[in-house]
Amino acid sequence: MPFDALRSAPLALGSSAPVAIFDSGLGGLSVLRAVRTALPDERLIYAADSLYAPYGERDDDFIADRTLAIGEWLVSQGAKALVVACNTATSQSIAQARERLPIPVIGVEPGIKPASLTSQTRVVGVLATAVTLRSARFQALAERHTGDCRFILQPGHGLVQAVERCDTDSPELIALLRSYVQPMLDANADTLVLGCTHYPFLDRAIRAIAGDRLALIDTSVAIARQLERQLDSFGLRATPAQAPDIELPRLYSTNDGQALRQLAASLLGLDVTVEHVVIPSRRTRTLESDPV
Repeated sequence: MPFDALRSAPLALGSSAPVAIFDSGLGGLSVLRAVRTALPDERLIYAADSLYAPYGERDDDFIADRTLAIGEWLVSQGAKALVVACNTATSQSIAQARERLPIPVIGVEPGIKPASLTSQTRVVGVLATAVTLRSARFQALAERHTGDCRFILQPGHGLVQAVERCDTDSPELIALLRSYVQPMLDANADTLVLGCTHYPFLDRAIRAIAGDRLALIDTSVAIARQLERQLDSFGLRATPAQAPDIELPRLYSTNDGQALRQLAASLLGLDVTVEHVVIPSRRTRTLESDPV
C-alpha cells in the first residue's frame, strides 16, 4: 500500500521502530550525522550500496531499480521512515519510492533556494553529479530560484569515488577540486552548493582552496528537520522513554564495508561493525549473470 494511502488509515508502525537512511555509498553519513544530532532518541539503520557506487555514472533505470530494491529491503527490516540521502537517487527515483513504499520517504535536493538567498554577488556555484544536474527535478528547481542569480553548474566527476576510498585531503583530490572551484571564484561566485551528500566531507579541502570566499550550502540539517516534521506529523517520533540507552546506528553495505567503517570512525566517531548485505534487484541480476 503506498504511503499516501496511510494518511487516512491507522499507522501500524511503532514509534520505537528505526529510521532508515540510504545512500549509494558513504555520502549519506553526512545526513546520518545531522539526524543523530537533531533526533538523538531515534534508532537508525544506514544502508550503503557501495558495490554499485557511484550512481552518478549509472543510467536512470539502474538508479530507480536499486533505490526501490533497497527501500523495500529496509522496510523488511522494520523501518518506519526512509531518508533517501542521495541527490542522484532522489532526482531520479523519489516519486517511485513514495508510490511503492508503505512508509514516509524523505528525499534530498541541492540547496538552490538557500544559496539564492545567501549570495551577495548573485553568482552561485553548484557542485553535483552529472545525473543530478541533468535531471528534470533539478532543472525545475533551478528555474524556480534563478531570478537575477547566475548558477555555474559543475559535475563533480571523481569526487564521490575519492570519498568512497576515504580520500578527503590528498594532493590529487585538492588538484581535482581546484579545477572545479577556481573557475567559480574567477567568475565572482560567493556561494557554493554542495549538491551531493558525499561533498560535505570535502569542506576542509574546499576551504583550503577558497578560504572564506565561498559560503558552503549543505542541506543535511534541513533534511533532518524535514524528517523530524514527518515523524511528528504521523506520530512516529521516538521518545526518551523508548530509548533509555543510546543505541549506535546499524550500518550495512553491499560491499565489504571497510571504507564505510573507516569513514564512520574518522569523521563521525562511530566505532561500529558494518554488516555485509546482499540486496538483489532486476538490473544487478542481469549484471551478475553476464559472462566475465
